[in-house]
Amino acid sequence: MSRHVGPVPLSSPPTSAGPVPASRRHLAPDLARGVMLLVIALAHAHFFATVTGGADHVDSVLDRVVTAGKTMLVEQRGYPMFAALFGYGVAQIYLRRTGDGGQWSGVRSLLRRRARWLVVFGLVHVIVLFPGDILAVYGVLSLVLVGAVRFRARTLVIMAVAWVPVGMLLHALVVADGAGSGSDGLPPIPRSEGFVAEILWRVGMFGILGVLMLLCTVVPFLVGILAARHRVLEEPERHLLLLRWVAAGGFLLGVLGGLPLALIQGGVWTEPSPLGAFVAGGLHQVTGYAGGLGYAALIALAAHHLTGWEGPVTNALAALGQRSMTFYLAQSVAWAVLFASYTLNWQMTSPATAVVVGVAVWLVTLLGADQMARRDIRGPAETALRRLTYAR
Repeated sequence: MSRHVGPVPLSSPPTSAGPVPASRRHLAPDLARGVMLLVIALAHAHFFATVTGGADHVDSVLDRVVTAGKTMLVEQRGYPMFAALFGYGVAQIYLRRTGDGGQWSGVRSLLRRRARWLVVFGLVHVIVLFPGDILAVYGVLSLVLVGAVRFRARTLVIMAVAWVPVGMLLHALVVADGAGSGSDGLPPIPRSEGFVAEILWRVGMFGILGVLMLLCTVVPFLVGILAARHRVLEEPERHLLLLRWVAAGGFLLGVLGGLPLALIQGGVWTEPSPLGAFVAGGLHQVTGYAGGLGYAALIALAAHHLTGWEGPVTNALAALGQRSMTFYLAQSVAWAVLFASYTLNWQMTSPATAVVVGVAVWLVTLLGADQMARRDIRGPAETALRRLTYAR
């Protein structure tokens, strides 16, 4: 079942086996990463509104509407797209190296080395800044599934389809448990217990969130590998019909599939039965895969129409996407400054306020990335990972 496909021909193969220079990057992947950092910021801002102020217990109409919108458009929608982009990037490395004559043993060592460093970066991120890290999750996933870049397309599809019920069941159980307890089930930050207690809280939270994210990342990771073989983001003009169907269908499924859980979290569907909450949670997760891929397709279509007509906003978004790891970590610095018990210790109670904060943090990173691009400064996190990965 795991027979490999060998090197997959590229229609315009890169000429370097090393990292892709900024001048030869394609717009769609970077644009997608830049936009999705906004979705990540909104999700994380709401997370801190919950663990610092109990934002899952709100009564104002505005907060209820915002909570419902967050559920349908953000929650479990941004992470699948980021995971698909990560799988896409891993496959690109494999295709580029083997296309230039690299042997699988060497490419596998390179991908594993990169994955191990991602785990290191992620664990440091958890301890110092944020419990919902994705870097370590991606590192573990690419270590376990490093061979997936050589699987046949049919094998990737079978694996992805077979794994869908795992994510559905897991999220359904979490939602049903949260509905039964009347909360999101997230333990609050131990605000009065000191620095060490907060570090232990982050590590403990990651022990839970990390497992959840890992199990829910497999499907989009495999889909990203499959999409990279067909250069869907580099050559969107060859896949316009597919992209249009995925964009429209994925977005629609993401919204409709998130509606039952949005009604619960928005306080419209009060006291759902355990079965109702279970079904709402599972439906929310599986349609989240569709929603995330729909976002990716929509951005690929936008990139297709914008290529050659890039303006300052597009260039800034692409610059942010090129430095997505750096500014993903920078967002966590902002959360630590705002919400940690040993810094500003802000108790944010409103989901509507969380949206404003999330957008504001993202805009600061967007401006920062744009200024770095104008000065031809690479992202320090990307530079460090690149040097550690390609050092040999």
